[in-house]
Amino acid sequence: MVSSHLLINITIIIVLLSTTSTAQISSSDSQDSIVIPITKDIGSLQYITQIGQRTPHVPTKLVVDLGGRFLWVDCHSGYVSSTYRQVQCQSVQCSTALSTGPTVFAASERGKSLCKTYPENSISGVGSNGELVEDVITVGSTNGSVSTVDRFLFSCGPTYLLDRLAAGVQGMVGLGKNRIGLPSQLSARFNLNRKFAICLPSSVQSNGVIFIGGGPYTIRPKRDILKSLIYTPILSKPGTVSEPSSDDQYYIGVKSIKVNGIRIQLNPGLLSIDSDTGFGGTKLSTIVPYTTLESSIYSALTEAFVISSKSYNLSRVEPIQPFGFCFGTENISWNRNGPVVPNVELELQSEMVKWRIFGSNLMVPVTDQVMCLGLLDGGLKPKTSIVIGGFQLENNLLEFDLATSMLGFSSSLPNKQTSCSGFNFNPVLFDSS
Repeated sequence: MVSSHLLINITIIIVLLSTTSTAQISSSDSQDSIVIPITKDIGSLQYITQIGQRTPHVPTKLVVDLGGRFLWVDCHSGYVSSTYRQVQCQSVQCSTALSTGPTVFAASERGKSLCKTYPENSISGVGSNGELVEDVITVGSTNGSVSTVDRFLFSCGPTYLLDRLAAGVQGMVGLGKNRIGLPSQLSARFNLNRKFAICLPSSVQSNGVIFIGGGPYTIRPKRDILKSLIYTPILSKPGTVSEPSSDDQYYIGVKSIKVNGIRIQLNPGLLSIDSDTGFGGTKLSTIVPYTTLESSIYSALTEAFVISSKSYNLSRVEPIQPFGFCFGTENISWNRNGPVVPNVELELQSEMVKWRIFGSNLMVPVTDQVMCLGLLDGGLKPKTSIVIGGFQLENNLLEFDLATSMLGFSSSLPNKQTSCSGFNFNPVLFDSS
């Protein structure tokens, strides 16, 4: 008898091949990467992208969730589209979605057997039953064309899931590793490499970018960042009884941490993922605004930072929430890496592979007179020991190769005399309405 696991894999191949033929590509060159702009919302500190959706076309703003399973939108507040379709539970599309884990399931409703989902607002932590549906989306490509994808799979959620999301947002877009995440769907539709890159903007006045399909990642002044990436494995977090699967999140293996080149003393068990409980390790997140660290890691790192800061003549001032360590700006000088302060190094699989974090990704301007260290105490027993948040990811280009489970990272782009806002969107015909 053929196993259910094999049947699911065969079904995935069938649906990806069948839906590839339905993508309408306005350019003759289907190998150009897809590009989608990212902006930063000043009030919520969330990262927002916009795609076209529905028939007729409607610009749709979505919060970017790096570890989210799929795209979901509020379909209960005036969602009207002639190309909207519910997905039946015995279809190949539902079988593909079912393979992603327990957030998709089949259910009967008003005589129809529909494919159900569980969309979640990962900021508020609230989820709800929803429906797996299909509709048209439009995206831009690096050659300047706009491409239309029909039968794109996403989830419909209720309006209350928008709580705590930025104003004007209509849902969230998940960039997780599963087959119905945005990167996998678009890569399959356009026959692109199953990889994507994200470059978060550091300012509300500029755009960042998501590339889907691989490089080159050409950013002004005509510099291909792909050539300077450093690579580290993407780790999988084992499932547990309470959390059967966390495969959509992106974990990396941090072995040690240095402040200004001096290694700090840490409990090594906190840096690895416990195979029984799933606790520990280091995760990347666009949902958490600032990096959070388990309490003992936070204490060791901030103590080393304060000691090292004395050689920079920095003066501590009263902390301003949510930060624990703040400094007066009068003695802080600047260079291309931002405020000149002690740097932090994350040592990865070896001493030769390190992610260096400079002042522009460490110091948060709070007032004209005060800057604060942008690290937060995550408590004594967090699920994840280190969550690298959005502020520390800004102006770093990160490439996620889903086929090989490797992460390529640039470290600070300002150190390379460029930034995430350096991508030229002028040839890409986005609807800005």
